[in-house]
Amino acid sequence: MLRHWVTTLVFAAALVSLVAAQGCNTVRGVGKDVEAGGKAIQRSTTK
Repeated sequence: MLRHWVTTLVFAAALVSLVAAQGCNTVRGVGKDVEAGGKAIQRSTTK
């Protein structure tokens, strides 16, 4: 019975870690897109 709980806990921790890692990559990607958009706006206003 205890082994079942430990296995479930390890699986849940791995799943949460995977979801968290994907979230970080998504936020990082959005940040890069926003930064690129800001740079494009700056370039267009300085011309």
